[in-house]
Amino acid sequence: MFNVLKLWSDRSKQTSKELSRYLRYIFNGHLMIVLIFLIGSLTFYYQQWVKTLDESFPAGVIMAVILGIFLTYSPVYTFLLDADRVFLLPIENKMTKYFMRSGVVSFGLQAYILLMVLAAMMPMYVHVSGSTYKTFFSFVFLLLILKIWNLATRWRIQYYVEKNVHRTDSFIRYCLNTVFMYLAFMSSPKFLLIILFVIMLGLYFFFYQNTKKKGLKWEEIILLEQNRLTGFYRIANLFTDVPKFKDEVKRRRWLDWVAKNIVFQQNNTQLYLLTRTFLRSGDYLGLVIRLTVIGGLVLFYWDFIYGQFLFLLLFLYLTGFQLLPLKNHHQNVLWIDLYPISEQREKAFKKILTWVLTLQTVVLSLLFVLKGEWLLFLIGLGIGLVFAVVFVRYYSLKKA
Repeated sequence: MFNVLKLWSDRSKQTSKELSRYLRYIFNGHLMIVLIFLIGSLTFYYQQWVKTLDESFPAGVIMAVILGIFLTYSPVYTFLLDADRVFLLPIENKMTKYFMRSGVVSFGLQAYILLMVLAAMMPMYVHVSGSTYKTFFSFVFLLLILKIWNLATRWRIQYYVEKNVHRTDSFIRYCLNTVFMYLAFMSSPKFLLIILFVIMLGLYFFFYQNTKKKGLKWEEIILLEQNRLTGFYRIANLFTDVPKFKDEVKRRRWLDWVAKNIVFQQNNTQLYLLTRTFLRSGDYLGLVIRLTVIGGLVLFYWDFIYGQFLFLLLFLYLTGFQLLPLKNHHQNVLWIDLYPISEQREKAFKKILTWVLTLQTVVLSLLFVLKGEWLLFLIGLGIGLVFAVVFVRYYSLKKA
């Protein structure tokens, strides 16, 4: 007799084992040191910033908007595989316990993230509102109830194939979640929360009545599960080779001018290939842009001089470290080794890495100019360029 609970146990263990294996590569020693330094610095300056807030600061609004996002995003981790649409479809009516287990695990993981986000914002709320940290547990209870409602409603929505139903559901749930938490943070009368929660329950039962005779949309559920794993593999692929990751190539026609400026000659074959790879394949370009934007925001709003230079080097290091897999991006493509150009790879990789780090240094250093600090601009530019040279010539050769 087919045991759905054993199937769920095997799938969850297999997925957890695979994710844990890649997480060891992601959170390696270097990255952990950087994260500890970054979190510690942000925590210190966050505490200093909280002390400057007064009662007029809209802490409740900000917390409601942010928590509304985490509440609305409520995927159910099913651990389904592509072949399940064939082999498990005939026993769909026996899969209830399987999906119940998936819902419980999804709730546990997402509830933990919610608690961390709430705990991070509570100092701001307590300072502005004048309340005590005892209210934290009341908010936790409300968040857990709302998360259960979001997971249950989201699961019923997956019985629909119409994309507009999914978009409308996300919008409505986000509005309800945000308003509910806003009323809670503003210490509104309890009957308003009760009325709103009754409306939310009514919305769930409406979808339940309309979908209880529908069948599961296996293709959609499996596609969502594959997309979540692909997102994780994309991150892990920046640290180590992930055989299951299917790289996506994006055209990005608007960046063609970069590759066209490379002189057409045999010595630039690998340079042209890796440049196209950086611009189109994987998430190299997006990674550089995101780190540059985040680093720019930190440097622009940071007033501690030495901290600014440290963060400048920190984001340059993160960018360079994340781009190291670019050198071996095509190592499994055999046709490239048929041509006598493999010795160009290291030289081309170092040149691209130098370009990227130099450009990022200039962009981040220009933020000092916007603040009217020309001396800091020159110092930051010099420190960044020296770091780029050292990183490319010495560190990247050992790690790539």
